[in-house]
Amino acid sequence: MKAAVFIKPGQVEIQEVPKPQIDGDNQALIHVVRASVCGSDLWWYRGITERTANSLVGHEAIGVIEEVSPDVHNFHPGDFVVVPFTHGCGHCVACLNGFEGNCLNQKPGGNGGYQAEFMKYEPANSGLVKIPGKPEDYTDEQLASLQTLSDVMATGFHAAKNAEIKTGATVAVIGDGAVGLCGVIGAKLLGAEKIILLSHHEDRAELGKQFGATDIVSTKGDQAVTDVLALTKENAGADAVLECVGATSAIEQAGQIARPGAVIGRVGVPQTEPKSNQLFWKNIGLRGGIASVTKPDKEILLQAVLDGKINSGKVFTKTFDLDHIEDAYEAMSNREAIKSLLIIK
Repeated sequence: MKAAVFIKPGQVEIQEVPKPQIDGDNQALIHVVRASVCGSDLWWYRGITERTANSLVGHEAIGVIEEVSPDVHNFHPGDFVVVPFTHGCGHCVACLNGFEGNCLNQKPGGNGGYQAEFMKYEPANSGLVKIPGKPEDYTDEQLASLQTLSDVMATGFHAAKNAEIKTGATVAVIGDGAVGLCGVIGAKLLGAEKIILLSHHEDRAELGKQFGATDIVSTKGDQAVTDVLALTKENAGADAVLECVGATSAIEQAGQIARPGAVIGRVGVPQTEPKSNQLFWKNIGLRGGIASVTKPDKEILLQAVLDGKINSGKVFTKTFDLDHIEDAYEAMSNREAIKSLLIIK
């Protein structure tokens, strides 16, 4: 089968590799229909983090189950499923409390190789999310939105959920990448009345407005802080802030634009933790981390896509087939695409 393989920083290529085989309990073999490139994939693609050469890549997909282990009873061959980047067991204390990204029973290394014609996923019984019908029942636009449920939409929603957004709230979103834009959707789903998106790119700002952003702040540094505060009640700051970048400066900026008592929901992986103690003096909460996927998909996100309430697939601004995987990575690395979608036949 064809699969994307990491060669070295700046080089990903398609190779013929052995098709995965069911070789244990609670597994599913999945024929991938859609996959995508994640912003976190760019860390090793750019050489920021290390990765083993000749390893299979990708962690976002939707597909059709071809085979399952004998002990898998919740899913069957032919089922159309979201394949999350997480792999929660569903019964440990972390999973039961909605933090499957921190599952206490996950295997080292997790799953992988989602950018391929076939992949193996475990634990199938608890991790996969069933999509009604078959892929051919959906338009390309709907399939793109379903694909976001494997990671980016769930991650943006995780930021919104952790920020404890309440109906009528004023929310600020730092980061106009795919996660930040999905954070805008998440904030709207949770009832935010005013959503301020900090964006320096016209195309991303426009998409943010389509998703529900009521205000765009395009300035930077201290001026951006001033401009955000001017959009809030008594210039006190936002009721909730979504930090979807990961830079220390972004967390510090979040503290500057949050009102006293606000909560910052973060999903950007931090380079280093902020040293400033401004969060203490303003009674600001900071929480977030690895997103959950299965639980929010089942509870709200899948139905929102099926009902046409959200169209998160718009974050895919370029589409490729597997044979052009290098182009998919380059488009994101060069900021020519917000997010690259892979169509796999």
